[in-house]
Order: sequence, then structure tokens, then C-alpha cells
Amino acid sequence: MSRATDEDTRSPEPHAADSHDLIRVHGARENNLKDVSIEIPKRRLTVFTGVSGSGKSSLVFDTIAAESQRLINETYSAFLQGFMPNLARPEVDVLDGLTTAITVDQQRMGSDPRSTVGTATDANAMLRILFSRLGSPHIGPPAAYSFNVASVSATGGFTVDRGAEKTKTEKVSFSRTGGMCTHCEGRGAVSDIDLTQLYDDFKSLSEDPFTIPTYTGDGWVVRVISESGFFDKGKPIREYTKKERHDFLYREPTKVKINGVNLTYEGLIPKLQKTFLSKDRESMQPHIRAFVDRAVTFAECPECDGTRLSEQARSSKIGKISIADACAMEIRDLAGWVRGLEEPSVAPLLAKLQHTLDSFVEIGLGYLSLDRASGTLSGGEAQRTKMIRHLGSSLTDVTYVFDEPTIGLHPHDIQRMNNLLLRLRDKGNTVLVVEHKPETIAIADHVVDLGPGAGTAGGTVCFEGTVEGLRASDGVTGRHLDDRATLKETVRKATGQLEIRGASANNLRDVDVDIPLGVLCVVTGVAGSGKSSLVHGSIPAPEGVVSVDQTPIRGSRRSNPATYTGLLDPIRKAFAKANGVKPALFSANSEGACPTCNGAGVIYTDLAIMQSVATPCEDCEGKRFSAPVLEYHLGGRDISEVLAMPVTEAEEFFGSGEARTPAAHKILQRMTDVGLGYLTLGQPLTTLSGGERQRLKLAVHMADKGGVYVLDEPTTGLHLADVEQLLGLLDRLVDSGKSVIVIEHHQAVMAHADWIVDLGPGAGHDGGRVVFEGTPADLVAARSTLTGEHLAAYVGG
Repeated sequence: MSRATDEDTRSPEPHAADSHDLIRVHGARENNLKDVSIEIPKRRLTVFTGVSGSGKSSLVFDTIAAESQRLINETYSAFLQGFMPNLARPEVDVLDGLTTAITVDQQRMGSDPRSTVGTATDANAMLRILFSRLGSPHIGPPAAYSFNVASVSATGGFTVDRGAEKTKTEKVSFSRTGGMCTHCEGRGAVSDIDLTQLYDDFKSLSEDPFTIPTYTGDGWVVRVISESGFFDKGKPIREYTKKERHDFLYREPTKVKINGVNLTYEGLIPKLQKTFLSKDRESMQPHIRAFVDRAVTFAECPECDGTRLSEQARSSKIGKISIADACAMEIRDLAGWVRGLEEPSVAPLLAKLQHTLDSFVEIGLGYLSLDRASGTLSGGEAQRTKMIRHLGSSLTDVTYVFDEPTIGLHPHDIQRMNNLLLRLRDKGNTVLVVEHKPETIAIADHVVDLGPGAGTAGGTVCFEGTVEGLRASDGVTGRHLDDRATLKETVRKATGQLEIRGASANNLRDVDVDIPLGVLCVVTGVAGSGKSSLVHGSIPAPEGVVSVDQTPIRGSRRSNPATYTGLLDPIRKAFAKANGVKPALFSANSEGACPTCNGAGVIYTDLAIMQSVATPCEDCEGKRFSAPVLEYHLGGRDISEVLAMPVTEAEEFFGSGEARTPAAHKILQRMTDVGLGYLTLGQPLTTLSGGERQRLKLAVHMADKGGVYVLDEPTTGLHLADVEQLLGLLDRLVDSGKSVIVIEHHQAVMAHADWIVDLGPGAGHDGGRVVFEGTPADLVAARSTLTGEHLAAYVGG
């Protein structure tokens, strides 16, 4: 009876639920992917690498993460789906084994002036509750401490109709206490408009006096002003009476009739505030942004000292700390203050707030303050800020998707980020990382290398396996994985000095430093050490300084490299001249657009809660132009065929022969110089990778006339092989007589420098000092700073 049978001793069959250990992708064709088929292990750390534009983001974000999000949205009711974005199914045959995906990308956080680090991470919300419970004197609920809530009060009556005999009027009053500073309306800064930049007051309205973009002599905006009846059109503005001047600048909205049409006239200042100043500066067109920078000055609000809060909100304190003081502290110091609060009545709130603040410190952002405007964060800081809410999550079996999480990190900080990625994996999650840094590729359990080239030359899987297998492979990534730069034997000599004295922006401590000119100078240091404050905040910006920052390119499906770089203008003029017609005909956003699809090339069919369907326009066959326009040729090509050319082919096309156009050829040469020769001229900007957009922006700025170029982390989004090409471009700029100042963490760029300025030693109040000035060889020899130690290890192999 006790004898064991064969069935008892045999190991149990694996459970059916344990067989789903892979994410299977078959036939992925999104953007430039060419029927990619791979299997990704779950609960492992997988790194996707390859040259910029090889298809990494198309596979990870636009295929795997996008389909996961779409399937989750489909679990909600049709009513709720009506409020959600309609996500199209990616171009893929099979996607199997997906789990809930949480995407942490590089997109900058909104630069609304009311958005801060505290509001973006809910830390401010918790602080407001804390002060509303413990603050003395007590001033009201949490909203009384919010700079986004204004104080309002109202008294009135309303009538309740309950029949002829029971109609009754009741009086009511309403009040709400908010924390908004009334002077700056919670922005912390007040704007002052320079009237001399708006108009020429020696001129009259009939003489086109305005210097404001879009305020042209025959436009409706100017017609409303000049024909409103409030002014003598022939009278110079400087001779206006006090009332006329008030009406011209500050009059409240007033109905006027012009040529039988009812319109609204409004004073110039409030109109400008609504049309220009209320918008995000970075979303403005370049000429609008230049006007705003020229005409508007911003100063700290004198009423609230830039805290955004009312005097009443600042008067309520816990101990000697007000909510304004708490938000202005470095987060690591604020975490220490919160840790010292012992109040059982708010214990759960303190625990949650403490965890959030400690997560900032753990992720390397302890040097920030909660009142820091979110729009001022770099791409790397914004991505790490988004990570904070996930660090303490109890969720498992989730797919976390990261887009170059080491961007903006000093080599010293990369190990900390690696530990966080491994911790997420070890909790039982699938971690997918798009990355170029060898230090992060080295910790991967599984590597997928895409390529071999970029754009149409990429989109295939070149390698799939372990890091050791990648290192032994013959692909571009495998060959460059163990690359180590060598220090220059000789460095260029400076031709001059750019003197900075007493720099004190943000955390800088009266820094005195001489930036050499005529050479490649690299400014480095740990994240938060004061690099950007020194370069962007202290270097004077005369006509000769060209600054290329990390601000992302914004563009719609109608934007492409030709429109963004200004290349389309000389091309349109060349077509117009060759055919004797108007240049506007050769714009798909203007007169030349296909009337059926309005120049979009596709027809969108809205299916309400279902995904919208985009079908190629049958009339223009996706070419975007009307049939008569396609009859015009230049050098044997029509405009649609030109826009379908890669940059390298177009450079040759416009460089000689019948189509020779020097203005277009120069722009195309700059695009080739930054390594974008494979892009097609009409490729939508929405399909470009982060690295491609960065280089496209650099190509545009290379046309600016200036003697000093300031570049902010130009290696962002670049593969190891692409960095070599970037260094060659920087050398060419310096050899042509330019001075190049680069804020950078990449050791290859440091080793290639002629001069290094290292800031630190730490971040926030532990930084802000120059800890080294000299050549890369001197920095390696001294090893006196964190940068010196890491650079020495890098060049030493």
C-alpha cells in the first residue's frame, strides 16, 4: 500500500501558465522596420541598440509599447474610450505575450509657467495637505496653499421655481481661499513689454508702424485698429492724447463694425498677452520667439519674491518653515526636514511624502527643488523625474520601457541608474531599454542590435543574444562596444579668452573662469553641478554666439527636413523660375496641395472609439500635390520626386546641371556633414528619432553666422559609431576658425577636447565651483575629480 508508483515519482508537468515567458514579435513593419521578428524574454533586462535611426524606437515604443497601451484601452467601456486617444494598431503581423507597459520616455515635461517639479510629481499636493493640517496659523484647506488657486468670493440670489405659489428667492454667498499671488497670478514673475519694440511712434496707423509679426499693413489685425474709429489714421502715434494712448494700448474688448462686419477691438497690450505671452515659448515659430525675446522682459514678482504664493499662504508655518521655504529647499534637505516631523495624526501622509522625496535622492535628483519650473529640466532630468512614481510600486510582471535613461548623466551617476533598472527587473518585471552607453549595455540579460545602417539602410535585426555574443559579433555595435578614445598628443592653442567673473546663477558660487577661444572646450561635471548655469547663464550672448540646446524639435506630419531647414524655399523658387509660375504652387501646405487630401497625402476616416483609418489619397496617390503641379519639372524631376530623394542624392542633383541651386546645395551639404545623408527630404519629422532630430537642429544652426558655438550634450541619442562623425564635425568647425564650447558627459568627447572645465565636486549646493581647468591629459594625470577618475579609466581601457 505504501509502494510508490511511477506516476508518484515522476516530476510534475509544467503548468500551462508558465509557458508564456516570451514576448513574440513577428513581421513588424512600423516606420523603417523590415518584417522584424524577434522573441524577447520576460522578467529580464533587454537592451536595444544600434546606430541612430536604425529602428530601435520604432520596435520598442511604436510597436510593443503602443500595442500594449491600445489593448489596455480596449478593456474600458466605449463611453470611456471616447475620452481616450485613438491608437492605431502597429504595422505587425503577430504580437504575443504582451504585458501592461509603462513607458518612461525623453519627452520634456510641459513648460507651462504654472508647472513645477512639485506639481508634476504630486509632492506639492502632499505638502499642501500637510500644511493645512499642521500649519500655524491655520488659513484654510489645502487649496489655500496652492499658487494655482485664486481666492474668490461672491454673493447673490437664485430663484427656485416650485410652482406659481411656491416660487422662492434665496440668498447665497460663496468664498474660496486660494494661495495664488494676485500680482503675478501664481507665475512668480511679471512681464514688462518694451513699447519701442512694438511700433515706430513717429509713424501713423496709415504708415504701417508695427514691428510685431503678423501685424502687416493690409492684415485684419491692423485694419481693426486703424478702422475702429478711435484714432486719426494720419496722426503719428507719439502725438496721441492721453485717452487715445490708453485706448491704443489698454482698452478693454469693445465691439466695433468694420465694412458691415461685427468685430472686437482690444488694446494692444492685452491682445499681445493673449496671443503671444500666454503660449509656451518653445512651441512658437522662430520669428515669433525672437520677437517675444526682444520685446518682453521677465522679472521676479516683487509682491511674492518669486514664490508664487500669497502673503497669507507664506505666513502659515510648521516650526519656522513656510510652504514657500519648503519648496525652495533642495529636495535632499527637505527630505531631512520631513523626516524630523513626528505627528501621528498625519503619519500615512508623512510616510508617502518621505518616500517620494527619498526617491528623488535615490535617483540622483536630490539637488532639485520642488519650485523648479518643470520646463527648465533637461531631457534626462525629466525622464528620471517620471521614474520616481514607479520606484516604490508593488506591481510585478509589468513591462517597463525606457528611452536612453542615462541621458544627461555623468559616468559617476550611470552605475546608480543601472542599479535601479536591475531592481525593477529583480521584482519580476520585464525591462526594455533603448540605450547607447556601453556601461548599460553591459548589464543586459539580452541584447537586440538593429541596423546595419540608419533609415532605409536599417530596420533589420543584426544580432540577438548575450552581451558576450554582441562583443564577438561583426556588427557596427559589436565592433565599437569596446572602443576607447586616446588622449590627444598635441592640443590647439587658444586664440583668446572669454572671461566670466562672479558667476552666481542658480548654484554657482561667484565663479571666475576663462573660457579659451579658437579651440574645442568641454564643460563637464556631475548632473546638477552647474554646467548649464555657467554656460547658458553666464556666457554673454552677443551676435557672435550660436547656442544649440536640448530643446526638442516640434513638428507635425506635415513638417519634414525640407521645411524645417528652410531647404524647401530655394527648391520652390528654382521650380518656379524654371517653369515661369508662382513658388506657392510647389508647397503641399499652400496652393499646390492636392484638393482631395489638402496636401496630407492620406485620407483619415474617423471611426469614433475605434482607431482612425488612414488610406492613401487616390487622386494624388500619396504625392500630396495636385495633378497640374506635377506637370512642372526641374532637371527631369517633379516636386514629389525631389522630396522623395535621400539627402545625398539631392545634394548631387542640386549641385550641378540644369537643377543647380547653390542655396539648396549648401543646406544639403550641412545635413550630410551631420550624418543625415540617408534621410529623404519629405520624410515627416514625426518619424525621426531623437538623435536624428538633434543633428537636424545642429545642421540648421551651422548656417548661423557666429564665431562661438555652444552645444548642449550633442551626443544625445547618438550611437558609438555616430560619435566619431560628430567629433569630426566639431574639428571642422574649430579648424574653420570657430570656437566650440560643449557641455558633455561622454568620455570620447572629453578625451578629444583641447581644454576641459570641470565643475563640482557634487550637485546642487555641493557643486557650483570649478574643480579643474586644463587639458584632458592633465585631468587624467591628476585624477583629482570624479571626472578625472572616470576619464582615466576610459582612456586606459
